[in-house]
Amino acid sequence: MSQIIDPSQTLARGTPQTLLIIDDVEMNRAILAEFFKDRYHIVEAGNGLEGLQLLDGHEDEVCAILLDVLMPVMDGMQFLKAVHQRNLQKQIPIFLITAENSSTVLEDAYAMGVMDVITKPVIPFVVQRRVDSVVELFQARKRLGAKVNLQQAELLLQARKIMDLNAGMIEALSTAIEFRSCESGEHVRRIHDFTAYLLGKTPLGEGLDQEQVDLIALASIMHDIGKIAVPDAILNKPGRLTPDEFEVMKQHTVNGALLLERIPQMRQHEAFVYAYDIARHHHERWDGRGYPDGLKGDDISIWAQVVSLADVYDALISKRVYKEAYSCSQALDLIANGACGTFNPRLLSIFLAHEESIRMFYMR
Repeated sequence: MSQIIDPSQTLARGTPQTLLIIDDVEMNRAILAEFFKDRYHIVEAGNGLEGLQLLDGHEDEVCAILLDVLMPVMDGMQFLKAVHQRNLQKQIPIFLITAENSSTVLEDAYAMGVMDVITKPVIPFVVQRRVDSVVELFQARKRLGAKVNLQQAELLLQARKIMDLNAGMIEALSTAIEFRSCESGEHVRRIHDFTAYLLGKTPLGEGLDQEQVDLIALASIMHDIGKIAVPDAILNKPGRLTPDEFEVMKQHTVNGALLLERIPQMRQHEAFVYAYDIARHHHERWDGRGYPDGLKGDDISIWAQVVSLADVYDALISKRVYKEAYSCSQALDLIANGACGTFNPRLLSIFLAHEESIRMFYMR
């Protein structure tokens, strides 16, 4: 008579120790059960369908299946096909115990993942040894796999902590530079959010996956890192810069890229390629009249273009040492009319269509 698999009867540490015997002849099942009763919890099924029903939901508790071929309702080969479709043969070793010696049957059985074929009549110590050896192999492999998975999880957690630490250090450095220029650290957060929004929620980010968008947004907060080399007298001058002073200020783009390049840990960071490009090129302009390299049009990366626009918009609607804050509508007019330089028309169009959503970053 078939038994319902009882999870409480498995051995310690969650090791599966249930042996499923599928054979339509009760005497055959009884003989096999006698062989293994001291080693495993035994469960019996009279045909393949009944075996599948017993197996369903208890796959992790079954350590091996002993399977006959010729049975009513669902024979052994049909059972194998069903198990193969579920890919369970990689998890549970299956032994074909049969008097059937057709080469076609054996070939098909092995093709569907049968571990071994044991011919009837069986010899007790032979079948015991063959089954035990394979079960031990599968369980050792599972234990190793679990250990590897645990180690991988620990490594991923450590990597995540390192990434968070790196991001925190990047944010702290970028914010410190903003404080030095008498601006709040909110500037870099808004540049981050502006960049993430336009590249993550509009057609501007086509071709970029979420991981790339996140890296670019992180890189965007380092756009002005080169200002660390600008003298305070120029950085915080309340009036208009002289031509010579402006030339010094313009060097923050080149100096920022060089600074990032000289930090070994930064060069190894996935955001480096974006950070370097943004730091150097966020003052380039669509018409080629920007600096430091005079790039024009699509020679400027889309992320550098987005940060450029974000920087201009944020500067306009924020109070700075050299000016009062403009209203959002005034800022939009200045940007749209070209008073702040020429921008990619597509970028400008998408920005204007989404400006109300971006404006919410200033309501927090």
